[in-house]
Amino acid sequence: MNKKNLGISQQTIISNTEDEIVPAKKLLQYVASLSATLGALAFGMVLGWTSSAGPNGISLQSVYKIPISPDEFSWIGSLTALGSLAMSIPIGILTDLIGRKYAMLLMVIPFTIGWLLIILANSVSMFYIGRFITGISGGAFCVAAPMYTAEIAESSIRGSLGSYFQLLLTVGILLSYSLGTVLDMRNLSIVSAIMPLIFFCIFMFMPETPIYYLKKGNEESARKSLIRLRGVEYDIDSELQTQREALEETRNRKVSFLTSFKSKAALKGFIIAYGLMFFQQFSGVNTVIFYASDIFEQTGADIDPQYSSIIVGAMQVIAVFVSTLVIDRLGRRILLLGSIILMFLTSFTLGLYFYLTQIEVDVNSIKWMPLTSVCIFIIMFSLGFGPIPWMMVGEIFTPEVKGIAASSASFLNWLLAFIITKFYNDLKVKINISGTFWLFSGVCAVGIFFVYFLVPETKGKSLKEIQREFNAS
Repeated sequence: MNKKNLGISQQTIISNTEDEIVPAKKLLQYVASLSATLGALAFGMVLGWTSSAGPNGISLQSVYKIPISPDEFSWIGSLTALGSLAMSIPIGILTDLIGRKYAMLLMVIPFTIGWLLIILANSVSMFYIGRFITGISGGAFCVAAPMYTAEIAESSIRGSLGSYFQLLLTVGILLSYSLGTVLDMRNLSIVSAIMPLIFFCIFMFMPETPIYYLKKGNEESARKSLIRLRGVEYDIDSELQTQREALEETRNRKVSFLTSFKSKAALKGFIIAYGLMFFQQFSGVNTVIFYASDIFEQTGADIDPQYSSIIVGAMQVIAVFVSTLVIDRLGRRILLLGSIILMFLTSFTLGLYFYLTQIEVDVNSIKWMPLTSVCIFIIMFSLGFGPIPWMMVGEIFTPEVKGIAASSASFLNWLLAFIITKFYNDLKVKINISGTFWLFSGVCAVGIFFVYFLVPETKGKSLKEIQREFNAS
């Protein structure tokens, strides 16, 4: 039936006036992208789960009747990042072996096992293992879902579809924060465990990417996939030829990790990519997301800490949405600079507030300050340092280096996320919460100079122009 449709579509195009181009249908591209990023929503619920557990896991202990020390709770919070780190490179291999679609569907199994261990936990060790395993699935989605979206989308809508991942991730965090106010930790875990199953039921009906089929030499399946995604009247052959040529060029130019460093442009690219990942994580953003209610509990503010967390989550969703609208208008560099300057100021302000409470200064007149500071911090992070480092990894490297750069940058990012979330409580003990936020603000201050002196503007520039500038600098 597909062959028959293909013949009709080709005859229709030929019989039309000579230069007429039949536009591709976009509905299934949007549906497939949204269904793929439901995995991001599921992972967002994993990230937001720790905040609902309360300061040092008090809510978790009351429901499960398991004693949890502050150090053990820091492991429960951070092992998700360690699981994601462990999966950041293997998932790239798996997507090439069995396909982007089936790699993501397969991740529902560890997702479900991880949540079952958390739901049925009768010891801290079960929490450890469950969090680590859910991190494995979440880390896999961070690599596979954007890859899937990029490979099924036509160029005119690739940017907007690519933004769905970060948007759905923040929606998942907000959903976890919100449900945490009405559900206990076990029931929150049960609801969180249902989300990967919803993803599976929807995404199993979506097509595999045509690029995966072409990499496997299966041109007929690639053609069928494109017909489903673009419609039977679209000029399939032209796009197939373009994708074929791009894959062939990438195969011919593949280089080793060490060889890639020999180019001045690649070396500068790695410095920028790794630097952006470092400042992204050491700004302290994951401590705000993972321990939001804990932070607000310590401010002594009148508003319930859980409701404060919901406000923060909502601000994050709105900011990511706004970022998708303005990033191609304002440019990467200005958003990065504005983002990290305000992150520096708000982290410093939070540190100052906690210091004043620490020395027993009356702060009743400025109890609005912590929530305001955290909201501004999250908004600015989501506008700049949240999405842009990942976007720039795809812009500042040539095709033969991009795969190495993306996997190694993802590995570094999750390693740093683990370090920050694991040792946040230790930092609070050693240098107090005020010193911890001043440390984060100090890192952001250094990041301002890093962005100003080293990070170029890539808006509107072709890959060749960026590489030419890197080699000349």
